[in-house]
Amino acid sequence: MFRIVLTVAAMLASTGMAIGHESASPPPPPKEDNTTMPKVAQTKKGLVLVDPQGRTLYYFDRDTTGDRSTCDGKCSEKFTPLAAPNNARASGDFTLITRSDGSKMWAYRYRPLYLFHEDHAPGETHGTDLELLWHVARPE
Repeated sequence: MFRIVLTVAAMLASTGMAIGHESASPPPPPKEDNTTMPKVAQTKKGLVLVDPQGRTLYYFDRDTTGDRSTCDGKCSEKFTPLAAPNNARASGDFTLITRSDGSKMWAYRYRPLYLFHEDHAPGETHGTDLELLWHVARPE
């Protein structure tokens, strides 16, 4: 009987399943993903906020609450919210806003940031409108 107990104990110990011992460590915490975070760039028009590909970012005058975006539906077809992954974390003046659909987007000092659908290359600024509701985002 003693041999059986020793054999079972040896088998459990060799597989890391010994009584009172857990060999499995908890999974590491998810890494923050700030690869989509906006940046400040020098352009012909001065310092502007850009996405990681260098495209100009804009803000909307009607976004006044600091905690949500008012550009939904057709508006977001022309001015695409600068999406942030769910595990992104605010850093410095760059904050996160949760949109009405639950997705996250980047903001600068709580002002949501957008890309204009006709800007395809770094430095293009076709998104400033005549009604003065959309502006190139600049660091303050």
